[in-house]
Amino acid sequence: MNIKVGDSFTKQRLVTDELVRAFAEVSGDFNPIHLDEEFAKTTRFGRRIAHGMLSGAFISAVLGYEFVEKTIIYLSQSLRFTAPVFIGDTVTTTATITNIRQDKNIVTMDTVCTKQDGETAVKGEAVVMILP
Repeated sequence: MNIKVGDSFTKQRLVTDELVRAFAEVSGDFNPIHLDEEFAKTTRFGRRIAHGMLSGAFISAVLGYEFVEKTIIYLSQSLRFTAPVFIGDTVTTTATITNIRQDKNIVTMDTVCTKQDGETAVKGEAVVMILP
């Protein structure tokens, strides 16, 4: 493996109306908090928020494409949603290696999605297996 503890992999994405609507179509999650501006105005957020699992998908994209070992199998992912992601936010997703189990080719990483103002929106941990 061409990796070590402490290595980080990052990608930025702009959360757009089109992206949120496409995610709703793919996921089947049509909750009005994500899609209906008038409804969203009546909530504690005051405007539409992106699906939490959209940030989860951003993590998957980092692991599946930015991670130097491109042939991985996702074994687990924990997620804690700490702040809403709004339409127009830029999310920086970072995965940082915290442990490598050489005998099984298993890698554990801290995963974080941060908004453009530095606020953390999602925190978690991913475990992947690197295929030979």
